[in-house]
Amino acid sequence: MTDAILVLVTAPSADKAAELARSLVEEQLAACGNILPGLRSIYRWEGKVQDDTEALILFKTRASLFEALRSRIIELHPYDVPEVLRFDIADGHAPYLAWILDSTRAPS
Repeated sequence: MTDAILVLVTAPSADKAAELARSLVEEQLAACGNILPGLRSIYRWEGKVQDDTEALILFKTRASLFEALRSRIIELHPYDVPEVLRFDIADGHAPYLAWILDSTRAPS
């Protein structure tokens, strides 16, 4: 197990996803935010089935920053209930994992 994690977040557009990613990377809460535009999401919300276009952000960060990252996403995100899902990274390319740690701030 490493200290690195992957966090998935959906956004209403690629532009909003870029805005979120830029803020979190600048604040060193994430080392990277990859944006996958053109996602089609079909989901139930407020009793109705919705069909919307979204963008997916793949954040790479350290586990010890997850609470701060989640709080900041909730603060900046336009959705009432943003998707924020954490996936622990069991292993990976050691230099890349080191880069994630080097590119994020030490937790307070």
